[in-house]
Formats: sequence, C-alpha cells, structure tokens
Amino acid sequence: MSDMAAVHAFQARQLWHDSGWRVDAAFAVDQHGRIAQGQGSTPHYLDGWVLPGMPNLHSHAFQRAMAGLAERRGPSDDSFWTWRETMYAFAARIDPETLQAIAAQLYVEMLKAGYTQVCEFHYLHHQPDGTPYAQAEAMSLALIEAAREAGIALTLLPVLYMSGGFDGRSLSPRQRRFGHDLEHYLQLLATLRTLERDGLRIGVALHSLRAIPEHSWRSVMESEALKTGPVHIHIAEQIGEVQDCIATRGARPVEWLFQHAAVDKRWCLVHATHLTEAETAQLAHSGAIAGLCPTTEANLGDGLFPLARYLDANGIIGIGSDSHISISPVEELRWLEYGQRLQTRHRNVAARHAGDSVGETLWRAALRGGTQAAGMAIGALEEGRRADLIVLDRDAPLMAARDNRSAMDSFLFAGNVPLVRHVMTGGRWVVRDFKHHDETRIAARYRLAMERLTSA
Repeated sequence: MSDMAAVHAFQARQLWHDSGWRVDAAFAVDQHGRIAQGQGSTPHYLDGWVLPGMPNLHSHAFQRAMAGLAERRGPSDDSFWTWRETMYAFAARIDPETLQAIAAQLYVEMLKAGYTQVCEFHYLHHQPDGTPYAQAEAMSLALIEAAREAGIALTLLPVLYMSGGFDGRSLSPRQRRFGHDLEHYLQLLATLRTLERDGLRIGVALHSLRAIPEHSWRSVMESEALKTGPVHIHIAEQIGEVQDCIATRGARPVEWLFQHAAVDKRWCLVHATHLTEAETAQLAHSGAIAGLCPTTEANLGDGLFPLARYLDANGIIGIGSDSHISISPVEELRWLEYGQRLQTRHRNVAARHAGDSVGETLWRAALRGGTQAAGMAIGALEEGRRADLIVLDRDAPLMAARDNRSAMDSFLFAGNVPLVRHVMTGGRWVVRDFKHHDETRIAARYRLAMERLTSA
C-alpha cells in the first residue's frame, strides 16, 4: 500500500454511501487529508468494503487501565456506586505521563477496531489532592499528545465538576482532582481552544446534573463558552440518580434539563437510560444525540435504553466505549441490538421497516450521531470531509460469499474475528494489514506504565 504523499486517488471495490453501496467507486484525497473531487494519475485499488470510520462519542481514557479489575463481588450487592469507589481509588494514582501512556494504547486499539475519532470526556484535571499542576492543562495535553501519537481525531471535552451531589455538597477527597469553579474552568477552556486544529476540537462537558449545583446552573448556561461547539453531559444513567434528582429538584433528570437549558443538536446526552415516554419524545424532537455505551451500561448494570420508541420518533443515536471494558464498535452496536431483543423477545429491532438491514441501520445511525457529537467534518466519504475510513478484509472467511446486501450484517453479527484490515485518518494510513504503524513502541510504554501503576 503506497504512502499518501505519493498516492491520492483510490478505486474501491465497494464504497459505503448513506444511500447504499457504490461498486467500483473512485474518490480522491487532497493534501489536507480531505475527500476531494477528481482523480490523480493511477488510482490505488482497495479490494474490500470501504466505510467511513466510526466516531466514539464517549471515552474516559484512564479507565481502560482498570478494565477487568472490578469484577470480584463485594460484601454487599454491587452496583455502579460500588464500582465508582474502585474507579476513584484507581484514578488517584494517575499522573500526566501515565495518562498519556494509557490513552495512546487505548487510541491504537480504537483505530484497529474501526474507530477513527474519539470524544474524550475528561475530568482528571488536577493532582490527587486537588492541587492544580504547575501547567494547569497538563492532563489535557497528555490526551492531546496521545491522540497525535496514535493518529486518531480527538474532540476533547474538559469536564466541569463542581459539587458532589444533587444537594450541592462539597467534593469528597477522591473527587477533588476533578473539580473547578466556573472561572478557572473557563480559563482552561480558553487555553485549550487556542490549540484547535484539524483533527482536534475542544468542546464542553458538564459531568452531570448532580455535579453542577442548582444555584450555579444559570451562570454556567450563560457562559459564552457554552454557546458554540459540542456540549456533552452524563444523564439518567442510574435509577438512584433519577430518584435523587426528583427528591432535590422536583423533576426527573432529563425533564429538569429541558426545563433549564436550550437543548439542541449541539448537545449529547450520554446514557439517558431511564426515560419516560414524554422524555424520550422530547429528546428525539430536540435534535440532540443520545450517547449510548451498551457494553459499559451492561457491565455496570445500568439498564436498557428505549431504542425502538426513540428511533420511531426520529431520534439520533451515537455509540461510545466509555469505561473501555470493550473497545469495538461492532460489539457496541451488536449489544445495543441484542439488549433490545432480550427485552422485547423480538428480532431485528433496530430495523424499523420491512426489508431494512439491522447492520446498515445501526452503522448509519451511529455515524450520524457520532459525527454530530464530535463537531467535526467526518462520518461520510464525501467531498470536504476528513478522509477517515476503514477497509474490511475481503479475504476473511467470515465474509466469504457475502455481497453488498449482507456485508454489514455479517460484519456486525457474524463473529469476533477482527475484520478491519486497513485504517486511514486524515488522509494517512495508520493501520495496514491489521497492524498500527507505532503499536510496538506504544504497547511497550503502556506495559511499563501499568507495572508502575499497579505497584504503587
């Protein structure tokens, strides 16, 4: 496979388009790593199914390092809240150097799985005791550098985290490294936004309603920093969260948010698991994204999102790997569908019309929502978009005798053998023949970081 500095023209045996597959389709990539019109001299032939890479709309990079370490039963019933205490203890050991090592390894794994962009919901801002680093944005810079190393597009979402509960209590000792007052948070955003470039976008994350005191909400909403770009928030993930919100604010979380914020297409409501019919319709009609993380939601015992009702209301979804108990858009979409099948005892739930493909429906929907959540020109192989794409392995036995009618369903539902053979981001091949160009060095550094982390 030739380097992009020499080859800008491509011919794909099968090229994904929102309206269906195009056979023997030509496209070009310009010097800025964007899809362009026209062709170069001799096109490079891509013998496989060529798809836009998937955006990953919700990531806590540091949690990848603790995947599998919270699976022993405690002395009482385990839940999200007991898992959170384990996570807090783990987070307290992570510094900028360790975070970069973890994130770079994670981002390599994402690319090899078919994610070409990640929205990093970042709240590890300060030292473990809450004291800012000498360079206040040190932890954010570690993530930016990790994304650059791996070659993945990044929407960095610094988190505003002000209180420890709906009642406005102070942050606990374990939460202090997450915290900002509004003034210092806006300073952080301003600093990071000077670094924006192609492949790096800075958005806003409000950790949750419980982390923003009610008396501070208006000031937060009126901040100029929140009036442009993506806005993400955790919401309605847990039944306990819903109950606490009702008890302190007199409304359910999504209900309260819509009463107190102009929620529109810039917003991504992460999880939004526990919704009434009215909330489901309101979220769908707002144009905001429901950010679904099925493997994490299953791992934490969160519950199931009302997918069919939401899709029927033309709601927008995207997927994220969140705590990274799994790093696979295939698994996220597969378990999004399988959860619905288990709940409803019906098959092919996401396909809402006769003859629709579940695989194509889910990939198309997640591309749309992930692109919107990222705030980037990605998610389609069209002129002006970033050349972020994946090529599925045509030689894989799982894809034998598959045509364009069955390719996406086989990709998502036929097994666990990796099928993403090549990956391009920003016009540059970062994965070739299943191997990332820098994975050996990045993995070696990650192993050393993990040894230091677990022996601390």
